[in-house]
Amino acid sequence: MVLLLVLLSALSILIGAKNIDLLQLSSRDVYVILISRVPRLISIIVVGISLGITGLIMQTVTKNKFVSPTTAGTVQWTRLGILVAILFFGSETHFTKMAVAFAFSLAGSFLFIGLLARIKVKNAILIPLIGLMLGSVVSAISTYFAYQYDLVQNMTSWLQGDFSLIIMGRYELLYVGIPFLIIGYLFADKFTIAGMGGDFSRNLGLKYEQVVAVGLVIVSMIISVVTVTVGALPFLDLIVPNIVSMAKGDNLKNSLLDTALIGANFVLICDILGRVLLFPYEIPIGMIVSVIGSAIFLWMILRRSNHAV
Repeated sequence: MVLLLVLLSALSILIGAKNIDLLQLSSRDVYVILISRVPRLISIIVVGISLGITGLIMQTVTKNKFVSPTTAGTVQWTRLGILVAILFFGSETHFTKMAVAFAFSLAGSFLFIGLLARIKVKNAILIPLIGLMLGSVVSAISTYFAYQYDLVQNMTSWLQGDFSLIIMGRYELLYVGIPFLIIGYLFADKFTIAGMGGDFSRNLGLKYEQVVAVGLVIVSMIISVVTVTVGALPFLDLIVPNIVSMAKGDNLKNSLLDTALIGANFVLICDILGRVLLFPYEIPIGMIVSVIGSAIFLWMILRRSNHAV
């Protein structure tokens, strides 16, 4: 996985409208690499790692392989927060917009967890469907107010995952999520125990509610940072942890490194595809990830249903 990441990273730096020959680098080539290609590569890797780990934490805490920020409505709440930030804090910095988006994202995550606690039938497919329906309602509210205030195009630019505008000075907000990834690693064992259930966790002396709250804060912050910086990448946080769990099991700490590597590689592959399919034009990575991710998501549901029969 590490070798694949290195190869894809080198390929990502070379691909673009401006042809770069590593054997004959000009000063302009170096400028393009430092200003555009390297920041884009760093953003792709950080986003892939971050979203993969957020999905893994969400699935561990909720004990459901089909739950992720995408299917729990967290992304949709973040979008609503961004809309509110544009309406009331339009002239403020990206950091302010991220803070407002984080508040809405965290509130939506707690609402989803609260709904799960009240559901008596813990069906593996029913729970994410509830999250998707909740997310659809929130998305409809966002769309309504966006139409009311003539912000549809503005919102669309925020919501469509795209790395084409990433240059030096426009991606550094992603670094805010790195400390939260470290906290996620430190809490990995506690998240694994929390995934065994509230009663079992409390019997082991774990403060279950506090651990779940930490997990939701980590997920909400990372989703907010990624959405404000590059937009939404649907289903990435769902499929990557599932791919890892098939091979590594459900111990979160043992799966973190593989999840990070696969997430980074997956985003790199999708980004490269978006840049070469209609070269020199570019397909937004959000569209590539949506198509591939939704297909894998449907396959996982059908696979789960067939095994349940």
